[in-house]
Amino acid sequence: MSQSDSPAFKRRQYYIERDFQLKFIVRFCLLVLTGVIISTLLVFLFTRGTLTSSFQHGRLVIENTSLAILPAVIYANIVTLALISLASISITLFISHKIAGPLFRLKEGLKIIERGDLTKKVRFRNKDQLTELADSINRTTAGLHKKLADIQNDLENLIESASRQKASQELIDEMGLLKQKIESNFNI
Repeated sequence: MSQSDSPAFKRRQYYIERDFQLKFIVRFCLLVLTGVIISTLLVFLFTRGTLTSSFQHGRLVIENTSLAILPAVIYANIVTLALISLASISITLFISHKIAGPLFRLKEGLKIIERGDLTKKVRFRNKDQLTELADSINRTTAGLHKKLADIQNDLENLIESASRQKASQELIDEMGLLKQKIESNFNI
């Protein structure tokens, strides 16, 4: 199934694989925090040996540049960290949803197939990731469906042939039980 054949799924919840998505977001925000800390330290180190003059309360003050600008750098980095973290959370949540959503639907689809429903198709939204994997699973399931349907058809023909040829009732009953077993374990 191609992406264009996929039904348009609407997002109902933002956290599908909550642990995966939260870990992903926290790691990304920690990376941004690490960048802010490194940036602050580098500005502090590069300005350590210089002097800056400023007016404080109407008096000219000469002080170490790193100490003079440190509060402004820290405040600026805190604001930057907050804004970038909010943007990162939004973007990361959206991107991780493009991965977690298909994984969730894939897992749910495989549970249904595992129970024997070989008519189940795994479907993703347009532009979701892993569509090739879903297509492969759908082809595999369709192949199994066809093979099992062929076996079931051959078994029905065999039962019919055995009945016409007056085969032993025990053999016909065994084949009937085998047919029932296939029908009870698989949705074909």
